[in-house]
Amino acid sequence: MIDLDLRGKVAVVTGGSRGIGRATVEAFALCGANVVVNYATDENAAEEVARAARAAGVRAMIYAADARRVEDAAQLAEAVLSQFGRIDILVCNAGIWQGAPVEEIDEELWDRVIDVNLKGTWTMCRAVVPYMKKTNFGRIIIVSSTAGQRGEASVSNYAASKGGQISFAKSLATELAAFDITVNCVAPGWVNTDMNAAVFSDEAHRQRIAGTIPLGRIPPPEDIARPIVFLASSWARHITGEVLNVNGGSVLCG
Repeated sequence: MIDLDLRGKVAVVTGGSRGIGRATVEAFALCGANVVVNYATDENAAEEVARAARAAGVRAMIYAADARRVEDAAQLAEAVLSQFGRIDILVCNAGIWQGAPVEEIDEELWDRVIDVNLKGTWTMCRAVVPYMKKTNFGRIIIVSSTAGQRGEASVSNYAASKGGQISFAKSLATELAAFDITVNCVAPGWVNTDMNAAVFSDEAHRQRIAGTIPLGRIPPPEDIARPIVFLASSWARHITGEVLNVNGGSVLCG
């Protein structure tokens, strides 16, 4: 893990108090990176994640911010710089999965999903990129989804937000390459997180879903977190503008 060369780096993870975000914070800490756990409402969960990171021997802070708000994103970046003096890695993970048949999606539902998933990615990049440019270094990883690659029925708003993240990442990758800032996406399929708990509560349905995945299993969040850490490491320094599929072979996109 030391070869991943993250000791002393500072990683900001939005939506870091649960699911993929929590596993990502823990993986960064194990690789020696100091971590910032951004959360929306659950302070206790965020502090629990931060304590686990500190136990791994790194510095950790928590910060409540609504990534949909430009002001909140800017304040988060300033707080991280005040505490650590640097921002090396940004993981845009905060997201929600809510949908309906297209004729039943009202304006509030459409806006909520787009704002959290897509606008929240933009606000955080907007806040962090100026500091990365000053140091001529940065690693940005956006947690998208297979839905953003192939579309999914009855969650067209979610798929649109995730597809937007992919296009946004590809645009930023070319825009920021001269500053040695790489921008990539990770696109998970089904993952065993609390966001999917209602779907997996029916064991028979869970098994049917697992049966659609060539590797035959629904992964834990750690299986997504580790590829995220890889993209933040020196091992991936020549990768930018890419979408890393982490879905067990269920969606094969070039």
